[in-house]
Amino acid sequence: MNGVAVGVFVFLFLLVTVLGFAAARWRRAKDLATLDEWGLGGRGFGSFVAWFLIGGDIYTAYTFIAVPATLYAGSAVGFFAVPYTIVVYPIIFLFLPRLWSVSHRHGYVTPADFVEGRYESRPLATAVALTGILATMPYIALQLVGMQVVLQVMGIGKESDNWFVKDLPLFIAFAVLAAYTYSSGLRAPALIAFVKDTLIYLVIIVAVIYIPHHVGGWGHIFDTVGKSFTDFNSQNADAIAAGKATPKATMPPDALHHAYWTLALGSALALFMYPHSITGVLSTRSRSVIRRNASLLPAYSFLLGLLALLGFVAIAAGVKVTNPQQAVPQLFENEFPPWFAGVAYAAIVIGALVPAAIMSIAAANLWTRNIYRAFINRTPTHAQEAQQAKVVSLLVKFGALVFVLALSKDFAINLQLLGGVWILQTLPAIVGGLYTRWFHRWALFAGWAAGMAWGTWLAYGVKSPTQAHFGGPLVNLPWSDTTKVYIAILAFALNVIVAVVLTPVLRAASVPDGIDQTRPSDYTADLGDEEVQPELDPEGATH
Repeated sequence: MNGVAVGVFVFLFLLVTVLGFAAARWRRAKDLATLDEWGLGGRGFGSFVAWFLIGGDIYTAYTFIAVPATLYAGSAVGFFAVPYTIVVYPIIFLFLPRLWSVSHRHGYVTPADFVEGRYESRPLATAVALTGILATMPYIALQLVGMQVVLQVMGIGKESDNWFVKDLPLFIAFAVLAAYTYSSGLRAPALIAFVKDTLIYLVIIVAVIYIPHHVGGWGHIFDTVGKSFTDFNSQNADAIAAGKATPKATMPPDALHHAYWTLALGSALALFMYPHSITGVLSTRSRSVIRRNASLLPAYSFLLGLLALLGFVAIAAGVKVTNPQQAVPQLFENEFPPWFAGVAYAAIVIGALVPAAIMSIAAANLWTRNIYRAFINRTPTHAQEAQQAKVVSLLVKFGALVFVLALSKDFAINLQLLGGVWILQTLPAIVGGLYTRWFHRWALFAGWAAGMAWGTWLAYGVKSPTQAHFGGPLVNLPWSDTTKVYIAILAFALNVIVAVVLTPVLRAASVPDGIDQTRPSDYTADLGDEEVQPELDPEGATH
C-alpha cells in the first residue's frame, strides 16, 4: 500500500460518508417516513441535481472499469457502450416525460404501479416488479466487483489469506452505505453524486491529457496497440482457427457487426427500464427537467468515449494484469503521483456507492409497493411503507454482498448481462402502455413470460472458457451459424410477436381486459396541473 494514496482515498470516502448522513437535513422534508420522501426525494429535484443524480445512476463504477477493460483485452465490440448511451437519450426524451406525468398525477412510485393502474392487472404488475428486482440484484453486485478491483490494486486486504480480513474493507464500505441510505433515502446518493461526478470528470480529463502525453502521444498509442494485437493474432493463429482463442482487433470484425449494433440497441432500450433509472426520473419536479436532462446527459457519453480509450492507453503504457478489469486502476497506480492516484481510486469507489444506493432504494420501492402492499398488507400507513422499504434496502445490499463473495466474478458479470435480457421484457407493458391501450393485459403477460423463458434458456446455453452456462450475452441467429446477436433482442422480438398475436385472439374470445384508471390528460400533466379523476383512456374509451 502507498500511504499517501490510501490517505487521500480514506479522506474522500469519509467526506462522502458525512455528506450521506447530512443529506437527511438537505431539502429537509416534514416527514421522511413516506415513500415519496424517502424513496423519491420528495419528487422535487431540479435540472442541476437531476443531471448529477441520473448521470451517477447510469454511469456506475463498473462502467468505468469494464468498458476500457474490453478494449484492453482486444474486444472492440465492448465499445458498443458509447453509441448505446447516445442512442438512449432521444428514446427517453419521448417516453419518460409521459411516465413522469401519469406517475405525478396518480402518485405512482414504481413502473409496476403504472402497469397495474393502466391494465388493472396485478399479475402483470407483479411480473414487472419481480423482473425489476431480479435484474437489479446482480447490477448492485457488480458495483462491489468494481470496488474490489480498486481495493486490490491499492493493496488493501490483498495479502491476507483470511477471507474475512481480505474483504473487511468491502464490508465496512457497504455497512456505511447501508447506514446512510437507511437514514437519508434518495437524498443521500443525490447529494453524493455531486462529489462523485466532479471527481470522475476531473480524473478522466486529466488521464486522457496527462497519461497519453507521458507515454508518447495518441499516435504512438494506436501504433503500439495495433502491433500488440497483430503479434497476438499471429502467435495464436492455430488456436484462433480452432476456435479456442478470440482474435484481438481495434474494430469489430465483419462476423460481429450484428453483435455490435444489437448490443447497442438492446442496451439502449433496456437502460431506462431498470427501476433505478426510473426512480431517478420520478424524483424530478417537472416534465421539463426530464427533457432538459435528456438533452444534457450526452455529455457523459463524451466522457465514456474518452474513458474507453484508456484501455488502449494501458496497453501502450505497458500495464500487465491477468484480470483486464484491473487495467485502468493499475494504469492510475503506475502513471499518477500517489496523491492523485488516491483521488482516482476514490472516484471509482464513490462511483460504486451512488448507483448501489439508488438501485437498492429502487428495489425496495418495488417490493414495498408491488409485493408488500399488494399481497401482505393491503392497507399500510405511509410510515409502514417507508419502514418496509428501509429494511428491504438493507436486505438487498446484503444479498448483493453475499452474491458477489460467494460466486465467481465472471458469473456475476455475465448474470448482469442476463439482467439486460430480463429487464427488456418489461418494455412492451411500460412503454407500450404510455401510448396505447391496444395490447390486452394477458397478451402482454404471455409475451413477458415467453421472452423471459426463451431469453434465459438461450443465455443458459452460452459457454465460455471459464463457464459452462451463462457464459456471455451473444448467440447465433436461429437461421445462421455465424451471425451473432444480443440475446435480449431475440427475446424481445418473441415477446412483441406473442403480445401482438394474442391481443386480437383474446379480444375475440371476450376475455376481460380490465379498467384503465388513467385518462389522456394524465400523460401530459405537469407540475401544478389540477388533478382530475380518470374518465377516459388514451384510446378514448369511457368508463
